[in-house]
Amino acid sequence: MITRSVTIEDIDDLYLMWNDHINASALYRRALREEMEVRDVDPDDLRTLLERAREQGYTKEEIADETNRYADLKALVEDAEE
Repeated sequence: MITRSVTIEDIDDLYLMWNDHINASALYRRALREEMEVRDVDPDDLRTLLERAREQGYTKEEIADETNRYADLKALVEDAEE
């Protein structure tokens, strides 16, 4: 499994230690959703396209190698269906 690292500053870590009730994972996901919104990517559509590509036999790694944006993934899935 490929992991992604997130760099946090000492002040971030300290704040989370003080406030251990904060769900940092949820904050991270919210930030990604906000970034998707800025780029006009619907998370549900992206999830559907990813599932369709996997049903067509692509792995997540292959998808990442062959695409680098939402429109590319959409084209990949649609081309495979033709």
